[in-house]
Amino acid sequence: MKAFILAAGVSRRLYPETYNTPKCLLDVGGKPIIDYQLEAIQGIGLDNSVTMIIGYHREMLVEHVTKTFPDIKFNFIINHHYFETNTAYSVYLGRDSLSSDVQLLMNADVIYPPELITRIVNSKHETVLAVDIKKCGREEVKVIEGINNRITSIGKELIEENCLGEFLGVAKLSKEFNQLFTDSLIRLIEAGGKSDYFEAGMNPLLDKTDVYYCDVSDLPCLEIDFLEDLNEARSLF
Repeated sequence: MKAFILAAGVSRRLYPETYNTPKCLLDVGGKPIIDYQLEAIQGIGLDNSVTMIIGYHREMLVEHVTKTFPDIKFNFIINHHYFETNTAYSVYLGRDSLSSDVQLLMNADVIYPPELITRIVNSKHETVLAVDIKKCGREEVKVIEGINNRITSIGKELIEENCLGEFLGVAKLSKEFNQLFTDSLIRLIEAGGKSDYFEAGMNPLLDKTDVYYCDVSDLPCLEIDFLEDLNEARSLF
C-alpha cells in the first residue's frame, strides 16, 4: 500500500493566510497540516513511497517535506494548471501511479489524529472512505448510504437531507478500484471536467463496484476550507 496526496490547490478562500504559503503548510498546533498526515503514514508502517501532486508554491512544499521526512521516497507530480483546475485533474495527472497499487488517497488540507489512518487501513473492506456522520451543508462532499455500509452516491451537489455525512477526503482504494477510477477520470477529463472534484470520477463507479464507508465521527477531524475551519483546527490540535 502506498500513499497519494493531493496538494496542488491555491486555497483562495483562506486568503490572506495562503497568499505566500500552500494551505497544507499552515501551522496548526505547532506544525504544518501536512506533517500530521505524513507522520500518520509513517506510524503504521506504510510503504515509504508517497506520490504528491503539487502546484501552488510547490518549491516551498517540496523543501519542507523532503527535509522533514528524509526517509520517505516522494514522487512529485506537478499540476501546472493549479489556478484553473481541481482535484479531478490532479488525480488524472497521477493516474499511472494511482493505478499501480493499493493507495491511501488523501487531500492535503484535512487534519486528523493517526487513529483515522489506522482505522481506514485496518478496515476489512478493500475500498473504504472516511466519513464523518453528521448533518451536512452545501459545501461538504456528501455521501448517501446503501445497505451494509455501502456508499451509493457521492458529491457536493447531493440533497443534504438524504445524506449520511461528509466524506473527509481520506480513502483506502484497492488496485482494482483504482484501475476503474483511472478510466473514469480519463473520460471525465476528456469531456471537459478539469474543474471537477475527483469524486465526480468515483460516483459513476458506485453501482459497479463495492465502496464502503468507515465512521470516523468520534475522532477530531476537519477539512480546512475557510478561516473559521483553520481557527477551529487550531483550537482542537
